[in-house]
Amino acid sequence: MTANRFYSDFDTQTLDGARKPDYRSAFQIDRDRLIHSHAFRKLQSKTQVFLSGEYDFYRTRLTHSMEVAQIGRSICNFLKSRGGPLADDFFIDGDLVEAVCLAHDLGHPPFGHSGERTLQELMKAHGGFEGNAQTLHLLTETIYQNETSVRGMHPTRALLDGVLKYKKLYREYAAVPEKHFLYDPQVRYRDFVFDNAEIPAALHEGKAFNKFKAVECQIMDWADDSAYSLNDIVDGVKAGFLTIDRIEAWAAAEGIDAEQEQHLQALVAAIRGDRLESVFAAKVGWFITSCRLRERENFMSAKTNRYRYELVVAPEAEREAKFFKRMANDIIFESPQLQQIEYKARRVLMNLWQAAWENYVERGERVIGILPPRVGKLIEAETTPEGKARRICDWLAGLTDGTIVRTYRRLFDPEFGSIRDLS
Repeated sequence: MTANRFYSDFDTQTLDGARKPDYRSAFQIDRDRLIHSHAFRKLQSKTQVFLSGEYDFYRTRLTHSMEVAQIGRSICNFLKSRGGPLADDFFIDGDLVEAVCLAHDLGHPPFGHSGERTLQELMKAHGGFEGNAQTLHLLTETIYQNETSVRGMHPTRALLDGVLKYKKLYREYAAVPEKHFLYDPQVRYRDFVFDNAEIPAALHEGKAFNKFKAVECQIMDWADDSAYSLNDIVDGVKAGFLTIDRIEAWAAAEGIDAEQEQHLQALVAAIRGDRLESVFAAKVGWFITSCRLRERENFMSAKTNRYRYELVVAPEAEREAKFFKRMANDIIFESPQLQQIEYKARRVLMNLWQAAWENYVERGERVIGILPPRVGKLIEAETTPEGKARRICDWLAGLTDGTIVRTYRRLFDPEFGSIRDLS
């Protein structure tokens, strides 16, 4: 096999020590470990837009991650097919990008974005909660768990950097942020990604640091945008949230421009002609072929090609993705049905948090071991309220939609709780 000059030992170096020699590449090992992890399998029962298990055709976090991985790998193949600056021995590794895409949602909690907002509210005083930071937390510290230990997967530098959509720490914001941050203790992993290089002062201004991404992260980000901006529309139509009447009423209220009107008419025609999936599948292809590479210069570009090149997406493709995302948000996510899920997520998560806090942190006279013994031991081992809060948060974030509802019912529903309900 011809060596790929795009990467060096710097990119394949692993966190916390070297791996044993293997027949696979370093990035194939990253991908394989992710696919076979418990955290990855849990994504099949976590909400993407609609509650998992509600119907069998809705996307879950798992199917969404698989679609993002396919788009990401296709972008790699397309960019290589265009030739310079890429070549047969100089190209963006599809296994690495696939691993980054498969990992990008690992840290998201049950109930989708509703769950993420609620956990951030609960964790504001204890270092915050952020889905991307939680993914990093899993990869580096908690993805492997048993009754006696918890540890990370020794990821490569390139994989860690690939999932780092956001690089600004919680404490580096002037005010408490709602999203888009790393946990403060994760500065260690940020330092590893940049090999302890001094961060230019300009990157700490505004949103600059969060926009500073390796090319594989940029590909994952665009693949993610491509998947959910289009697929949320497809699922929304199938679920009956997006009807032609609602779409046209929304467009009339928004006052869309001529370009957006073309997207709107194409969508309406596809719905009327029962061709929505085939039309939007073609749009995925258009989003893939709208990508190009451009050389850039920054404080990391001399050390790794991952920062020497950046992804450039055709502006018209970005505008189309943004249009469909806005439509989905306004019609689907702001709908009463989805707002009911938000209310349920808040109630379930807040009540379970309070139950755990009362029995493991601010204990009264009577302590009841309501959590799995392994989780209880992890909380007990922490010596600070922040550490205990993080362990409770890890437990809640790791539950699936079904498991968290059953756990809630066992604790708060008097009619639920026979021995058969304990799974």
